[in-house]
Formats: sequence, C-alpha cells, structure tokens
Amino acid sequence: MQFGYSERCLAHDTGERHPENPDRLRAIRRGLAKRHGVEYTEADPATREEVVAVHDEEYVDELETFVDDGGGSWDPDTVASEGTWDAALTAAGLAQWAARSALDGAEGRNTPFALGRPPGHHAVPDDAMGFCFFNNAAVAAQTVLDSGDADRVAIFDWDVHHGNGTQDVFYDRGDVLYSSLHEDGLYPDTGDLEEIGRDDGEGTTVNLPLAAGAGDADYRYAIDEAIAPAIDRFDPDLLIVSAGFDAHRHDPISRMRVSSEGYAMMTDQVRSIADDVDAADAYVLEGGYGLDTLADGVSMVHETYDGRTPVTDDEEPDAETESLVAELRDLLDL
Repeated sequence: MQFGYSERCLAHDTGERHPENPDRLRAIRRGLAKRHGVEYTEADPATREEVVAVHDEEYVDELETFVDDGGGSWDPDTVASEGTWDAALTAAGLAQWAARSALDGAEGRNTPFALGRPPGHHAVPDDAMGFCFFNNAAVAAQTVLDSGDADRVAIFDWDVHHGNGTQDVFYDRGDVLYSSLHEDGLYPDTGDLEEIGRDDGEGTTVNLPLAAGAGDADYRYAIDEAIAPAIDRFDPDLLIVSAGFDAHRHDPISRMRVSSEGYAMMTDQVRSIADDVDAADAYVLEGGYGLDTLADGVSMVHETYDGRTPVTDDEEPDAETESLVAELRDLLDL
C-alpha cells in the first residue's frame, strides 16, 4: 500500500498518559518496517476553506485561537497543544490525499491509507470531541465532491466507537452514505439502529450497534448481509474506510473480540465491495489504542492488499447479531 504520513502529526502532544498519543504512529511505522512493499507519501495540509466546508467557521476560529494560546484541555478527553493546529490540518490533508489518489487510479498494492492523527470521526460540525478536532474522512469526502472528482461517496466506519461527527455532517444529504459497525452503548452513545438519515439523506445512514463481545464471525456477517448491500445500492464512486482498530480483542478500551486476522478478513470484504460497485477505495486512520494490536491491524490491511489471503474460521455469528441485521435490513428495505 501507499501510506500517507507526516512528522507534523507527531507534534500533537496530548501528554504522557493520554491513549491517543504520538506513539501510535511510531508503533505503526515499526510494524510496517517488517513488511514488504510499504511506501510513504507526505501530503499538503488541508486549507482552512476545505475544513470550513464541513465545520462551522466560528468553531474553526475558536480552535485556532485556543491552540495559539497554548492549548490545554478542550474537554475532559480532548487535549490540544501548540502543535495541534498544524497536526489536525495535516491529518485532514492526508485523508484528502488518500481520497484523491484512489480516484486517480491508485489501487491494488498502491491503495492509499492515510496515517494521520489526531483522528477525526467524532468531530462534529461545531465542536471537537473524543480526541478529534477536524473530521478527516468528512473533509476528504467533501473535497472530492466539491472538485467534481466524485458524485457519490460511501464511508464505512469499523472503529469500535460510533462516528457521530461523520454522521452529523452528512445526515440530511443524499450524496454521502455513512455506515458504521460499533459497540452498543460505548462512547459517544450514538448510532442507534433507527438513525437512518433524514430529508434527502433518508436511508443513507446505516448503523449496526453490535453487542459487546462481538467477534470475527459477527463482523463478517454484518458486512456481508447489511453493509455490502447498502453500499451496493448506493453505488458510490469512492469508498472511504474510517479504519479504527480498537475493536481488537486486546485493545484496552473496548470489549469487542475482533482478531488481527479479522481485520484482514474485513479488508478483503471491503476490497470485494469496492470491486463489485466499481468504486475506488481509500483508508483513513481513526482509533486503536493498544500499540501492538494497532500495528498488527494496519499491517493486516497492508498485507491483504499485498496479496495475502485472509484466514477465516467456521464460527457462526451470534443470534443477537443475526436479529439486529434482519431488523436493519427491514428498516432500510435491503
């Protein structure tokens, strides 16, 4: 794969004990150093105008002033430092690079993956939250829509937390499909099954709040039976994966049971979905807070595109997952 990366993202200093810290990117780089075919690309930061396309200008101004004054705790979870402004613009720019590269024909072993931080999917139009300042995937999607490079974009979020910010940006629009698999009841406690969009966006929000303890078989079933049909019907030009790795069974802040091999499986499913609808595909880093499991997850995505066949087991999904998927299919008429 091609990985978008910039040292500027390391300047976002959250403190020694914060789970979202620069060591996340360092761990990913160490893990990828053991793999073949890894390429790194640096991208220009997003511009203020490109960020304001999905965020309120007043919020963007407030954040810049907050950082210029030295930063601090924006809220109990979300910490800024003097380097946060440049890092956040860079992370958004890396996501733009991934989207543009995919639409320009980067595929297969050259599929783009933006390794930026801070992450983005909790950032709502008028506020930072959940470690996130600018919504990187949303900025990328809006950029290619505004440029005319894409008419329809699908975002599939497999982070263990619901991407409330991404959902909010596009909730009433018909040109972006947002779909999410997340742990039910976990922060930020959004993403109910019944949240399917409104107005022009009715039916273009797809949420599956899986029960704690869901594992590879549940994710495989949910993607095959709900996410894939929804994306197929939407028929996007670009599929962006908001790729968090905190549903891993050894991640310290979730209760899900996805294995490292499970991320290879999901990657293979995403690739098949994109091929089936003739869409470009790109990845944008979100969460993942166990350094070893985060590095393993990103490496599994890379190795899958590099030609490795995922190993799947014969486990069946939980009956609760099957029931949830059936309910969603009825709700969306899939």
